[in-house]
Amino acid sequence: MAPKVLISDALSDAAVQIFRDRGIDVDFQPKLGKDKEALAAIIDQYDGLAIRSATKATEKLIEKATRLKVIGRAGIGVDNVDIPAASKKGIIVMNTPFGNSITTAEHAISLMMAVARQIPEANASTHAGKWEKSRFMGVELTGKTLGVIGAGNIGSIVIDRARGLKMKVVAFDPFLGQERADQLGVEKLELDELLARADFITLHVPLTDQTRNILSAEALARTKPGVRIVNCARGGLVDEAALAEALKSGHVAGAAFDVFAVEPATESPLFNLPNVVCTPHLGAATTEAQENVALQVAEQMSDYLLTGAVTNAINMPSITAEEAKVMGPWIKLAGHLGNFIGQMTDEPIKAINILYDGSVSEMNTAALNSSLVAGIMKRVNPDVNMVSAPVIAKERGIQISTTRQDQSGAFDGYIKATVVTDKRERSVAGTVFSDGKPRFIQIKGINIDAEIGAHMLYTTNEDIPGIIGTLGNTMGENGVNIANFTLGRSLRGGEAIALLYVDDPVDPKVIKKLEATGMFQQVKPLAFDVD
Repeated sequence: MAPKVLISDALSDAAVQIFRDRGIDVDFQPKLGKDKEALAAIIDQYDGLAIRSATKATEKLIEKATRLKVIGRAGIGVDNVDIPAASKKGIIVMNTPFGNSITTAEHAISLMMAVARQIPEANASTHAGKWEKSRFMGVELTGKTLGVIGAGNIGSIVIDRARGLKMKVVAFDPFLGQERADQLGVEKLELDELLARADFITLHVPLTDQTRNILSAEALARTKPGVRIVNCARGGLVDEAALAEALKSGHVAGAAFDVFAVEPATESPLFNLPNVVCTPHLGAATTEAQENVALQVAEQMSDYLLTGAVTNAINMPSITAEEAKVMGPWIKLAGHLGNFIGQMTDEPIKAINILYDGSVSEMNTAALNSSLVAGIMKRVNPDVNMVSAPVIAKERGIQISTTRQDQSGAFDGYIKATVVTDKRERSVAGTVFSDGKPRFIQIKGINIDAEIGAHMLYTTNEDIPGIIGTLGNTMGENGVNIANFTLGRSLRGGEAIALLYVDDPVDPKVIKKLEATGMFQQVKPLAFDVD
């Protein structure tokens, strides 16, 4: 059955057609996002939800979305999506961070020019029949220092445009490396130094606990007298009341805001102040940008629903279509390794340590981590997936560590997972053979070579004669057909293990018969999703 997507906000006809051309069943109801009750009544019918800003994907709505796999936001901001609730439910949340980057950057430059020359006020004055030429004395941008807070997608475009205007550009961004700064032609500074040197400041960071009120009253007091401030990023990055006071005192010479702490902004401390330019969140409001983000979200959601490729996800590592093809067997292996440990571990897990060796160490290990942790968590929550598993692990205080290393043995690459509890450590390793089939290659440090089947039986015992016969006879006497039988031991007479791949689940009565022989330390039936 084809995946089904609901579009509850206005997207272009071309975006709708992309879904249809890819074989997705589309329900296009662009006004539904404003009707919360109507949306909640039908959301359980869809695999995907495509939205802009009108639809509010709240915890209450997500709770009713029993079938939903992905929410796609045509735009950058996902303030209208309850991401923690979606993550717990295993729903991927995607945005489109690149479709409106140029448009938003251009708007920031436009506002900077507008506030530098007081264009809106001069325009209003002239329309009113006045000719106040001496009143609107502006400043040039050439030679001025622009301080860019956030040098990501949009910030880097602003930097490029500002350098074209012959401005000196400095930037504050904790994630900006020196090599990238050199490529951009920007001087990398700490925030306080930027505030002290910049003639203009423009913000291009998301709203987080770390960036909220990054321009607070205290920060504004440290700015260069006569500074002009532009915010086309997110409301809440600047303390609007404090900025209003700085504008009234003359310390700040002007401001241009496209975003506000509360939107729609029907009132603000910045309104009606001299040399303050305000626009109603128009950063992405161009025909080109609206079309770009709509097409991008349709492609991303289709790719995920049809191929498993994850692009621009907020709550999960991205996996390209090419990676999905190569990594598919390894993602399955990681899930099987986690599933094995999850079924074998009854006590609370304190830590999960994951080793990637050889070729697999060069892959997208964040996605592999998510699959492995999901496999572990399935024992306690069958509905867990790669999105929700890391959230659940974090809630339980489980520490997850990852190690990569060059090829160290006979296999081109392998994954080894070790869980730590208060009682023990348990490890299992596996690889993917050239036929694309995952296999277990080590359990508890004992080397084996075991094909993974839907139904398996795991036993531990001392290395003594008769184990194979007992297992074979007991299975045969009870009508259990063995598809594959693998043995391993630590050393002669030491600890030994057996892993049987059987056609059907092993009846609990058979388990008890094996335990009754006294030959086994552990007899454990296992199940794996091998589809």
